[in-house]
Amino acid sequence: MTRALRSALALLFVVAAAQAQQPSPAPPPPDPPGELERLGDGCFDLKGLPGCAETLFTGKPLHIALGSIAPQNGFGAGLALVGHRTTASWRNSWSADAVGSNNGSWRAGVYFKFVHTPDNPVGVGFGTPPPPKDNLTEMPEHTVFGLYAQAISLNKITYFGLGPSSTLAGRSFFGETATIVGGNVVKPFFAKLNASLYAEINGRFVSLRGSHNQPSPSIEQLYSEATAPGLTSQPGTLELGEGLRIRPIWGNDVLRLNYNLAYQQFITPGANFSFQRLVVDLGHQIALYGRTTRILDARPSNSPNDCAIDPVTHPACPKPYVRNFEGAVGFRVLASLSMTPGGDIVPFYFQPTLGGSDLNGNATLGSYQDYRFRAPNVLLLRESFEHSISDLPIGFTVLADQGKVALTRGDLGPNPWRHSFSTGLTLRAGGFPEVYLLFSWGGQEGTHTSASVATSLLGGSQRPPLF
Repeated sequence: MTRALRSALALLFVVAAAQAQQPSPAPPPPDPPGELERLGDGCFDLKGLPGCAETLFTGKPLHIALGSIAPQNGFGAGLALVGHRTTASWRNSWSADAVGSNNGSWRAGVYFKFVHTPDNPVGVGFGTPPPPKDNLTEMPEHTVFGLYAQAISLNKITYFGLGPSSTLAGRSFFGETATIVGGNVVKPFFAKLNASLYAEINGRFVSLRGSHNQPSPSIEQLYSEATAPGLTSQPGTLELGEGLRIRPIWGNDVLRLNYNLAYQQFITPGANFSFQRLVVDLGHQIALYGRTTRILDARPSNSPNDCAIDPVTHPACPKPYVRNFEGAVGFRVLASLSMTPGGDIVPFYFQPTLGGSDLNGNATLGSYQDYRFRAPNVLLLRESFEHSISDLPIGFTVLADQGKVALTRGDLGPNPWRHSFSTGLTLRAGGFPEVYLLFSWGGQEGTHTSASVATSLLGGSQRPPLF
């Protein structure tokens, strides 16, 4: 027997002996419980109520959909259906929902997400593997393609006229049905700044109607095409958009920036309603205690009805409630500027508003009525403070807003600032809707109390904006 053969036999003997000493492999883990099993385990036990609520409002494939539809149009409730399919290079998901409110308004939509997740290079590592990331915003960004179709019908929207000189005496009401069909893409390009480029294409189809039996006249009784451009005809509009988003986190998660720059083109063939819009939105947040729970940002890789962060490392929604002692100070600058070719105008139903909340549920100048000031050009400054109450999942907030609107960009400077202050309670619950209850004062038109529930799950993407 040669030395090489003896060495080979000895090596085989050592390997066989080592394998014989190893314990038999553990059986595969059981399948995770289904939605009905989770409901049965938690909803009939007082200790399991948080888990029961999490399943009811964030479960897959079916859960209850809740959220504000739009200011003055009630609180919407309905159902949402969620599904996904993951391959080696793509994480594909979809969801559909439909909700209705007590005043007959409704919203329904279907949303698709295609997330490119290319395979990482295979390598050999030694030592203890790194723990999963606790700070969810540190999860890697991916290229995301989105498709969606959404329709919404609102029975009660106020219109006070255009520009900063509109008055309470000019209040009127109208109804609107809007359908948005389109798609977008988000492409990260600089990880250190958490920077992404994005583009979108949307077809927008709006239909207006009067709103009668309200505290003020219907819109057609007070206004005409000259004072409410787009009142008599609402042709279909093609919207193209490009933008840049930068969301760096600096100083051990103390300073968080959320910068968005968008350029939109609204093209309306056969009508004089074509225009362009530049939106600059600069958000700043200073965390009072450094590293805090970060589940509040919309994730472009999710649909509005899905709050999972990652199907591998974070397959479920964030924990159902937050009990972290935390707080933050914020400062925001928002400018929306419109440009019109010769002879064209911006239809009033595509113009942004300040006051109360806008059609997308964004609160601004809270002491004024909803949709109070409407114009093609707006400027808003906001200072904010928010803090948890003890270790409860509720907190309190204080807001200070300064805003102005203008019919032309050149009039923004000399136009007067409107001021408003707000304070109230917040509820931030991992996968649940975000709730605000605010009392506002400080403007020239009295006080205003408002309550709102976010239209998307926390961690889900935003819905297509209505203007």
